[in-house]
Amino acid sequence: MHIRRTSVHNTWDNAIPPIATIAPGDELTVETADASGGQLGPDAGTAAVAALDFGRVNPVTGPFRVDGAEPGDALVVDVLGMETGEWGWTAAIPGFGLLADDFPDPHLRISKISGGTAELLPGLAVPVLPMIGTIGVAPPEPGEHSIVPPRRWGGNMDVRHIGPGARLVLPVGVDGALLSLGDAHAAMGDGEVCGTGIETEATVRLRVDVRRGGAPVTPIIETAPAAQRTGAALATTGIGPDLMEAAKDATRALVTEVAVRTGIAPADAYLLASVAADLKISEVVDVPNWIVSAHLSLDLLS
Repeated sequence: MHIRRTSVHNTWDNAIPPIATIAPGDELTVETADASGGQLGPDAGTAAVAALDFGRVNPVTGPFRVDGAEPGDALVVDVLGMETGEWGWTAAIPGFGLLADDFPDPHLRISKISGGTAELLPGLAVPVLPMIGTIGVAPPEPGEHSIVPPRRWGGNMDVRHIGPGARLVLPVGVDGALLSLGDAHAAMGDGEVCGTGIETEATVRLRVDVRRGGAPVTPIIETAPAAQRTGAALATTGIGPDLMEAAKDATRALVTEVAVRTGIAPADAYLLASVAADLKISEVVDVPNWIVSAHLSLDLLS
């Protein structure tokens, strides 16, 4: 089964009729739209970022009804493969992102995607590690629910390990599960600190199965080796009693260090951190202060 990216919706709502029904164990190919829902194109400028309509962002293809899936079951989704588009976009959007107060102005970079890399800036290409930003099932609560925040039922989780070779286990909330997915990235860092990765269209191959009575409390992911980063990295830190503030401090330190080492603008260093740097909770036991670290491959600084 091959589903085109024209069959999309922009809210979670269990009243949305399914576009197709699949049996447990079926494989399907799903085309997904970029996270702007077509509001940004390869020739877009910063004015288009400032004018983004958040009611149209993160369109997801679906929903797919899974025969026999019932509340209390687990939906098991294997990501068999992904192909990204030939270009993607990364933006700092006013009022959005971890350092929104530091970067209040819109900023946009268009990346060319080819040969396993995405050129974020002239001469600066990051490895393509494709992943699905938004994937989930319909919530049991009636009515429309924003597609932006994640929930127990999945959604806009932005876990960069949900890519080729990964397995995602979701709790089923309604009869038929009503699975939808979209918001693909050619690359993204853990934390997606500016609020966007390298946003792109994609074609995703999936296998969907049902595990009777096995609903997890929250989504569970089995990752693939291809999603792991290896090699030497620069790591900056944020230290304090608040993990959110520590995450901001680690990211600010990374943006500053990258700008000093490379000479690129801080706004571009912020975008680079969002698509290629990983935030990690390094320590949460030495009361009263915790440590968050931000890791970026040294290869990207040479």
